[in-house]
Amino acid sequence: MLYGRQAEQSVIGGLLEGRSGALVVRGEAGIGKSALLESSAAKARARVLRVTGVESEADLPFAALHLLLRPVVDHIEALPPQQAEALRGALGLGGATRGDPFLVGLATLSLLVELSAAGPVVCLVDDAQWLDGESADALLFAARRLHAEPVVVLFGAREGDFPARGLPELRLGKLDTEAAQKLLAEQAVDLPPAVRDQLVAEAGGNPLALVELPRMLTAEQRRGALVPLSFSLGTAQPVTDRVLTGFRDRIAALPDATRSCLLVAALDHHDELDVLARAVGLLGASLADFAEAERAGLVRVGLGGVAFHHPLVRTAVLLGCDIAARMAAHRALAETVDDDRRAWHLAAVTRQPDEEVAGRMEDLALRARQRGGQTAVSAAYARAAELSADPAEAVRRWTAAAGAAAEAGLWQRAGELVDRARHQIGTTTPTGTVLAELAYVRAKLEIEAGRPLQGVRLLLDGAEATDDLSVRLSLLSMAGFYTWASASHPDQVALARRTEELCPDGDGLAAMVRTINHAFRLILEGDAVTTLTYPMPDQTERIPFEVRFIIAYQSMVRADLDGMLDGSAQLVEDCRAEGRLGRMPQAMTIFTIAQLLSGHHRSARATVAAGLALATDVGQPQWRSYLAGVHAWLSAVAGAQEECVAMAGQAIRDADHRRWMPGSCWAEYALAALDFGLGRYDAVLDRWDRAMSGPTRHAFLWRYSWPDYIEAAVRVGDPQRARDQLRRYTEWAEATGRSRPLAVLHRVRALLAPDSAAGGLYERALALHAEGDQPFDEARTRLVYGEWLRRHKRRAEARTHLQAAMEAFDRLGATPWAARATAELRATGLSQPDRSRAGDPLDVLTPQELQVVRLAVTGASNREIGAQLFLSPRTVASHLYKAFPKLGVSSRAELARLELA
Repeated sequence: MLYGRQAEQSVIGGLLEGRSGALVVRGEAGIGKSALLESSAAKARARVLRVTGVESEADLPFAALHLLLRPVVDHIEALPPQQAEALRGALGLGGATRGDPFLVGLATLSLLVELSAAGPVVCLVDDAQWLDGESADALLFAARRLHAEPVVVLFGAREGDFPARGLPELRLGKLDTEAAQKLLAEQAVDLPPAVRDQLVAEAGGNPLALVELPRMLTAEQRRGALVPLSFSLGTAQPVTDRVLTGFRDRIAALPDATRSCLLVAALDHHDELDVLARAVGLLGASLADFAEAERAGLVRVGLGGVAFHHPLVRTAVLLGCDIAARMAAHRALAETVDDDRRAWHLAAVTRQPDEEVAGRMEDLALRARQRGGQTAVSAAYARAAELSADPAEAVRRWTAAAGAAAEAGLWQRAGELVDRARHQIGTTTPTGTVLAELAYVRAKLEIEAGRPLQGVRLLLDGAEATDDLSVRLSLLSMAGFYTWASASHPDQVALARRTEELCPDGDGLAAMVRTINHAFRLILEGDAVTTLTYPMPDQTERIPFEVRFIIAYQSMVRADLDGMLDGSAQLVEDCRAEGRLGRMPQAMTIFTIAQLLSGHHRSARATVAAGLALATDVGQPQWRSYLAGVHAWLSAVAGAQEECVAMAGQAIRDADHRRWMPGSCWAEYALAALDFGLGRYDAVLDRWDRAMSGPTRHAFLWRYSWPDYIEAAVRVGDPQRARDQLRRYTEWAEATGRSRPLAVLHRVRALLAPDSAAGGLYERALALHAEGDQPFDEARTRLVYGEWLRRHKRRAEARTHLQAAMEAFDRLGATPWAARATAELRATGLSQPDRSRAGDPLDVLTPQELQVVRLAVTGASNREIGAQLFLSPRTVASHLYKAFPKLGVSSRAELARLELA
């Protein structure tokens, strides 16, 4: 029975009854986390999967995930092939291929959902602070994405450890006096009241202490002798330290053979008793020697291996042994365990540089990388560097360790490893490739710390250091992009010029990178940048992802929205096909912008919501900022004022820390769009004047805002204020030669033109709109043209354009714009019913449901939809089941009549 935990049991019970979600139970050592989780799971009518984190396995990639899923690995075949391959590779079951670690998390989620088809599933993950990094990432990724599936994940973790952003937490406090007395009475029925009272006071509400402290009493103390208790060392010592001392004393009293057995078990958590038997046999012991430790209440030995009574027992074992005993145990384990564990045990007993052992550790790092385990890669490379006899090899390995730590998001650790590499450089001369790699890692650290231009300088130094063309081009591509993406700074143009100058001569990819960096320089210098072309290499599939991203982005510069839409859609599709979830937020950002600028607002809303959730899940604040800013613009156009302000605030917070211009720019653009849609034209002008002279002034996006600025100036009666922006917009629009900006150009010219010319300009704008699919811009042109026609008493003509505008805004979900068109229609004398969009069925779909429905319309099966969206077929079916009644349909065939653009 658990005493004093009724409230906590109620919280977990509610979650289990709801049968979906995750919870982190936190508290100090011994506070009762494990007991609470086990008690709650025992009451759940569900399949229970368990794993406990172990310190000795923290550097073995996916070790904990393998233990958790081992009972159900035969179900992996039910997953989409890409996910199945990634999960098999991560668990060391064959297959695979250096998969994206986030895809392993998605596969874990899919497997749990598949299992839940036969009934609810509960995962107990105890001592989560000691999970290997890869397992922790996969389980957290899966847990954050649980919504309606009958799956619950319960984590137990100590305070201050195991960051679990986005998950609810339950903190366990100390037991009150009444609960403590009841627990102690159950454990020690024969103690005098005075001794019990002192034990309750000493335990401080810690359940483990209430269980263990009575065992530390002498016979005299148990009888109530008025002498100090043996463990009463003063209130400054935490109670868990006193419990730890008690465990050490009990261990010290055991026979030598038993202590050797405990040490082997503590150093390598292995569940195969024959392996354990061989290891302890090499130390002159046998499994039978565990019996004394079992009788002392320290361990339990069974077919599943050795289970320590509490993690503090394992800690006490390690603290109580000397270096000779520890090294002997490591040697014994090195002769009995598999390759990965063997390498770590050999490294543990190697005290001097040893290239053979260092090589084993590097091989281990390469195997871990193949499985997608960057945390383990970093740890293995770091140990290999420590054991390297050659200083140049040490630098290379320290650099690789730092790079892997950065990939895993361990920024502080990456900085420490970079310092080790730089210190070692003083004793050797590394190759140019190693210097370039070190510069790249240092640049990432600077960018993460909010110093992007310092990062650019390091990228340029790295590019100069290497003769490897592909490495050089990759560094220069990043340098060009981050120079532009930084908040405005006097050094930007000079750095852009240096980046362009360092681009080597040549054809193919080299020419492309040079052209791209030339374009970035021109943007920073204020040039229109519309005539640039990109010479595509013969094998486009070999173009680095970053370069393809920039090509798609710079299509916006040339107003090539079709090219931008196609290129970004292909980026998203390729990321899905390759299982590169870590790249998806970046690809989804540019795809959302392309959809938005092309007037596909519904699609953009679905994409941005999915991208924002993914960027949060995978820990990418830069792309989360960018996506939040774009989301804010879509919210502004939809009239969702509170959502727009909240999203813009998030974008600015994420961006400001890193001086990341795009997120802040889109946030400002969104807030101005909100003011515009609500008719606050003075606020629009003031906001844009500030923005276009501030840290985001060099963003190319402002070219797309100039028409709004011009219209706002006209509406406040200050057309002269618009003249300069009209000149700049004219220069750009005419240089592109494309119908979209030219149509908008004719619209804003009409706003400023005399009545004798305005009508012709509006008609020319509509003719240009007809050359391409641009529904939002066309509806805006029809709106202002209809207003102009009404003012000139041409009501019948005005109604035609205003009706078309209203219907288009309705389809796009542009509520304030639809309201304006409706008001204008009423002003023409045409009665209009209440056109509230509250009943629009598409508006009540969640972003995920909308994505699923859009694919279902194409005829894709649940499995095909799941493969595209990284969902299980069961989850797809659940989304369709919920979407059908919202849409008023009962079958896939009926979906075809819906407009989903």
